[in-house]
Amino acid sequence: MLNKDAKIYIAGHKGMVGSACWRILEKNGYHNLLGKSSKDLDLRCQSDVSDFLNEEKPDVIIDGAARVGGILANNLYPYDFLLDNMLIQNNLISNAHNLNVKKFIFLGSSCIYPKLATQPLKEEYLLTGALEPTNEWYAIAKISGLKLIESLRKQFGRDYISLMPTNLYGPGDNFDLKSSHVLPAMIRKFHEAKNSNNQIVEMWGSGKPMREFLHVDDLSSAILFCLENNIEHSLLNVGYGEEISIQDLAYLVQEIIDYKGEIVWDKSKPDGTPRKLMDSTLIREMNWKPSISLSNGIRKTYDWFLKNIDNYRTQ
Repeated sequence: MLNKDAKIYIAGHKGMVGSACWRILEKNGYHNLLGKSSKDLDLRCQSDVSDFLNEEKPDVIIDGAARVGGILANNLYPYDFLLDNMLIQNNLISNAHNLNVKKFIFLGSSCIYPKLATQPLKEEYLLTGALEPTNEWYAIAKISGLKLIESLRKQFGRDYISLMPTNLYGPGDNFDLKSSHVLPAMIRKFHEAKNSNNQIVEMWGSGKPMREFLHVDDLSSAILFCLENNIEHSLLNVGYGEEISIQDLAYLVQEIIDYKGEIVWDKSKPDGTPRKLMDSTLIREMNWKPSISLSNGIRKTYDWFLKNIDNYRTQ
């Protein structure tokens, strides 16, 4: 059991995942929490990260920092997605090891698995086939990170673990249409179309791909679970357990926002991976499970968006 006085550094504490971790840790009595904004600490700089961690000496590190984005951003900036993410995670993981940090949670993504892997995706399917080209740069970076975690467990017996969540959404999400993922992009598109009385909303692709969505507060509960328990595995999937087509997701978001117009699908745009459902059997067998339904989660996320809409008016 993790001591309530443990100093916990949350990298990316102002982001969607990091802020969710901060909320749940505070709620459960952990008050020795540490965060540093990207303006004050460039995690890509090895010497800055080393100096910071040497000074603070955290007992636990949660790596919620990453350069993230959807299909468009991955296609436009492959070098940045690969290099920036490798620099961030390598600096954090290597310094954690050198400073004898007790626990480390590394967060990846379901895109690490092969594009055409058997569904649902099991941890053992890693590196058994080709990746989805539209996000392979981010995926390769994350694969290198989880293998670094695995190597430290194997060679040095570190209590470090990699969690691979499915598609995340929730408060603090990115609603910038140039770099956002599918669900927040839908929320913003439908909201703006409703307010502008636009009769058509255009969506990328065919709408046929199947996806699984996990509320970020459910991911943070899985992170807390792994911090407070001894985990035998170096890699665990964290999913919701149910999938939905992109088309049906659009209808659901349309209903929640109460948009009355028409959805038009631009089939000239890429679909991405045809299907992506995580097998979260390992962590569920340890008695963790999600608690937020997709419809309720989207409603909560839309409420958060409405309260913070001024941040997106110029994007």
